[in-house]
Amino acid sequence: MNRYKEIENIDTLKTAIEAGGTLRHYAFQAIDFRPVMEEALRCHYSDCIFLGGFGVDDMQECIDETCMIIPRFNDLPFRVFRSGLYNAATLYEGYRTGDPESYKECYDSKVYEHYLEAGKQTGDIKETLVRILHDHSINDGIDDFLESFEEKSVVGVMGGHGLSRCDESYRKVVLLSKKLTEGGSLMVSGGGPGAMEATHLGAWMAGRTDEEVEEALQMLSVAPSYKDREWLDTAFKVMERFPASSYVSLGVPTWLYGHEPATPFATHIAKYFDNSTREDTILTIAKGGVIYSPGSAGTMQEIFQDAVQNHYLSFGYASPMVFLDKKFWTEEMPVYRLMQHLIEKGRYNNLLLSITDSVDEIVNIIEEFRY
Repeated sequence: MNRYKEIENIDTLKTAIEAGGTLRHYAFQAIDFRPVMEEALRCHYSDCIFLGGFGVDDMQECIDETCMIIPRFNDLPFRVFRSGLYNAATLYEGYRTGDPESYKECYDSKVYEHYLEAGKQTGDIKETLVRILHDHSINDGIDDFLESFEEKSVVGVMGGHGLSRCDESYRKVVLLSKKLTEGGSLMVSGGGPGAMEATHLGAWMAGRTDEEVEEALQMLSVAPSYKDREWLDTAFKVMERFPASSYVSLGVPTWLYGHEPATPFATHIAKYFDNSTREDTILTIAKGGVIYSPGSAGTMQEIFQDAVQNHYLSFGYASPMVFLDKKFWTEEMPVYRLMQHLIEKGRYNNLLLSITDSVDEIVNIIEEFRY
């Protein structure tokens, strides 16, 4: 149980302080007290946490020694404390559709540049601290976001970042993600290009016709790879052509791989500095199963990490591990055969493995497990 009641916006702040008196066990996350300073000063604060707020310096006489106050760190290109997750608008603030070069001016690019200058692995105590605090706020944002979803409705997709938008596997991931989203699943991926982007494109196009999906794919085919100059621009053009609906998805990228732009098709973006936290988070929350499309070293790592969780029933039960593309996973990268062998030898237990080339079969596997 959360000991502290979290205050993340001005409306909940007003409700908390309107009665005056003593406030205990509140966590004020990046809150600006200045518009309601008169009311705020009528309160006394005990065992509260102030995370990067505005106006807190003017409230010192009301805040006792049991409280924790962490400053804003104004000299950084990123907000250390966030009251929610990123989205395309906040992550790509400063980007102008039609001007791919403007990516260098956007929030995401500036944070990545700072990350490289400070060092991916840095011994600077302030830098390591602010990254941890930032990622903690992302963890909190994910927890808040997932509160409205059943845990078995969260489905992950893993696969290569280099998958072309023109590849048939990309199209299959789009279609299966679309169908699963329409069926009530929350689709989650590493939030980057390739198979990850296909996951969120499918969720973005949920509720639309097959003809509209094909039109979107055609628009994206102008820039098949994330290395293409028009990659991000074409994504925003598709979003403009097909505006957001009520369907959502969660992308979980990292600045460790900041050279791979995060897909704007994810309606909610949990971008981390620490990649190990990011990878563990995806596999931990995807209790409705994980779908593996063709990938390379990173996807292999995720397969075995997921297998460990399922083998030990780390969260009380095992979830489906579904492999898309029989030829790839049995011949080109025969990890599926290896896992079958390890199950036969008793090295793995509890794994719910399946392999197929069929989008509809994957949808049935995931939805049968959920219900």
